[in-house]
Amino acid sequence: MYIAIAGNIGSGKSTLTAMLAERYRLHPVYEAVEENPYLEDFYRDMRAWAFHSQVFFLARRLEQHLKEINGRKRVVQDRTIFEDAFIFAKNLHRQGYLSERDWRTYLALYEGIAPALRMPDRLVYIRASLPTLRARIAKRGRTYERAIPDAYLQALNELYEEWVANYTLSPVLIVPGDELDFVEDAGARQWVYDALEAGGLTPPLTTEP
Repeated sequence: MYIAIAGNIGSGKSTLTAMLAERYRLHPVYEAVEENPYLEDFYRDMRAWAFHSQVFFLARRLEQHLKEINGRKRVVQDRTIFEDAFIFAKNLHRQGYLSERDWRTYLALYEGIAPALRMPDRLVYIRASLPTLRARIAKRGRTYERAIPDAYLQALNELYEEWVANYTLSPVLIVPGDELDFVEDAGARQWVYDALEAGGLTPPLTTEP
């Protein structure tokens, strides 16, 4: 079982990944945010560093798939490579931060990588509005994230909705993040667990993830 967690910056993906990993003994695979050497530069000057940052994430995601996802029976991933390509990189291209040449080069890299990737068995999309994203970004306290423009987050939300509406690789569970605070509310967490278990997710019979 491979569960993929999708959602905008600040939606709660990492927290939900940790919760599911603990409850269902899934191997967690987290986004390499803190490892990205370009990220702070990117948020200061998106045009100068967009290509560098996106290529780093693409390379790191491939490494994660080959080492931690493709060969494991039970895994949960914080953000997918599909989001990197069709939401974050696509948004940067739309907004003019990735040139047409860089966008085409990035897509060629992605298309070369894609056949080697295992597809999710279930996608969990955390849908969250701008006020919810802002509140969660402020709470976790990453200085460089606080400077992200509202227009950037909103553009990502719009692309997420387009992408999820056309996603066909696996069943999708949409978690209404504005209404369900699964971090603080046990009832909200149980809603997520019940929905996933109705789709076939169960604790393993052994302790081996």
